[in-house]
Amino acid sequence: MRAQLHEPLPAGRERLWKDFFNGEQNQKFFAGFVGLAIEEVRADYARMRLPYRPELNQPAGVVHGGAIATLIDTVVVPAVASPYDRVPVMLTVDMQLRYLGAARERDLVAEGWITKRGRSTVFCQAEVRDTEGELIAEGWHVYRVIPAKNG
Repeated sequence: MRAQLHEPLPAGRERLWKDFFNGEQNQKFFAGFVGLAIEEVRADYARMRLPYRPELNQPAGVVHGGAIATLIDTVVVPAVASPYDRVPVMLTVDMQLRYLGAARERDLVAEGWITKRGRSTVFCQAEVRDTEGELIAEGWHVYRVIPAKNG
């Protein structure tokens, strides 16, 4: 786990992510609909889980690559936003994925971290492992960040 390589967030920013994907006023974001759960957010780092359920499978009996891609694309979101007191607008500019194994009937855990941060462009990396520790996929991202007004 890479978490120890990153500083903890101030308490106010940590609370921002507690139930983020379920949204305010009962609005549920796509990541919440898929079932992603944030486990930890630190400065330039996040870890989240995709709990296994059969509906995520493709016909061959393994977790659909689109579900894994969603996990990879989303795990870096809290890491990208970690320096801000209010969630900025974050847009995926580029994402590359490499599938290295098949996920079968196990939760998936992803870690995402920042490799380089510019003023409005952030470069990220992510890994997805099953609960046995097998590396399932890895990804590389470029995000555009637009800070929230007054934040």
